[in-house]
Amino acid sequence: MQAFLQQLINGISLGSIYALVALGYTMVYGVLRLINFAHGDIYMLGAFAGYYASRFLHGRAGNGFLETSAVLLFSMVACALVGMLIERLAYRPVRKASKLTSLIIAIGVSLFLENLGQLVFGADPKFFPQIIPEKMIALGGLALTNQQVIVLVVALLLMAGLSGFIYYTKWGTAMRATSYNLDAAKLMGINTNVVISLTFALGSALAAAGGILVSLNQPGIDPLMGVMTGLKAFVAAVLGGIGNIVGALLGGLILGLAETLVAGYGSSTYRDAIAFLILIAILLFKPEGILGKGQVEKV
Repeated sequence: MQAFLQQLINGISLGSIYALVALGYTMVYGVLRLINFAHGDIYMLGAFAGYYASRFLHGRAGNGFLETSAVLLFSMVACALVGMLIERLAYRPVRKASKLTSLIIAIGVSLFLENLGQLVFGADPKFFPQIIPEKMIALGGLALTNQQVIVLVVALLLMAGLSGFIYYTKWGTAMRATSYNLDAAKLMGINTNVVISLTFALGSALAAAGGILVSLNQPGIDPLMGVMTGLKAFVAAVLGGIGNIVGALLGGLILGLAETLVAGYGSSTYRDAIAFLILIAILLFKPEGILGKGQVEKV
């Protein structure tokens, strides 16, 4: 029983990372009906921004908590700016074009960031400095690390903060209105360009936070680290119901638990495959996702 609970905790920790990245997919899709396949590479950029920031701040910030907070904030701000830049230069010019055009642009931006990352950062893996030394925490026979606790707490705070922003602020209301009907939002005086830029900024900041948090447990980072994580986060968004904020959280947690349980009780060989088996199953039996709503389109 304790082993099962241990796997659950590990799965929730991993799933919270997927949920943070999946939120970016679902927010952009909710507003633009666009799958931003470059989002996984924003996650990679966030990890590298944190890597260089932590190397600069290591030993200067006073303690590990302040250093981690500064690294996290710097990475989130940097990736928010990159997300806004990508939206302005790559997606806005083709906003009125066909969905296929936007999809091709998204794939092109993803490949560009991956190759730019290898050119700028180098193809060899980098190892994230140990900002906070690992300590074991005994909890009723379960073995936790302080880093796992930090991942869970920070991820929950960020998710709660995003929910509060979306449902209880003026800009959050504007985002929901734009998601519901872009043209009607324009007629009501909402600056939809600003709202869409803000959506990209928030999603990119959350992906950056995911990159920092995962680096606490898995310090090895490389320019292609966002490929598989981005695909899994996309699966999580589809599983929960893409365009649904709560669905992205639920999908991320389910996927993290599924991966951990398969690796723990089956074979780690199938760890990555389970995400795509889940994707096939959800598309076959409930394509709108767990919390998504079916839509009827006129043709």
